Amino acid sequence: MAEPVTLRTDRLVLTPPTSADADAVYEACQDPEIQKFTTVPSPYRHDHATGFIALTEKGWADGTSFTWAFRAGGEFAGLVGLDDVRDGSAEIGFWAAPSARGSGYVTEAARAAVDFAFGPMRLSRLEWHAVVGNEASARVAQKLGFQLEGTRRSALSHEFDGRHVRFDGWLAGLLSTDPRTEATWSI
Repeated sequence: MAEPVTLRTDRLVLTPPTSADADAVYEACQDPEIQKFTTVPSPYRHDHATGFIALTEKGWADGTSFTWAFRAGGEFAGLVGLDDVRDGSAEIGFWAAPSARGSGYVTEAARAAVDFAFGPMRLSRLEWHAVVGNEASARVAQKLGFQLEGTRRSALSHEFDGRHVRFDGWLAGLLSTDPRTEATWSI
């Protein structure tokens, strides 16, 4: 069992999401970009938000997933998480509420999660996955030093209008021993 952890950066406070965040998560997930480029269901209902928050609580409890809501000036700005934690590795994922985009908050929050993964968690490897075409997510991964490892054909599955569709996905990795300097990819 893992105790929930609060992380802080110069501009953000990252805390595990609670039921008080359900409305903000629901509102943010109405954004077409979040529905297009993340694994949230589309259409996204309020019960999806409450179910997601319950799932994050379970992840903290069983040590398989660590999710934070990040806030700037007390306002919900997005989510970042370390998922599928096992065998010294995890997958990082993140998104920003539409009102918080372009602020650098996602990079700042994701950097805090990376520091936590390679610090207190003592992980060896992080993976980043994104739907091909998600340039904003790719920019964040590059800023964090992730190295592009390839494109996986039909590797990502999303639910759109009640049906599952598959997308090609980019894959990048970051090792605990890698320099965390900005990478440049040709994608």
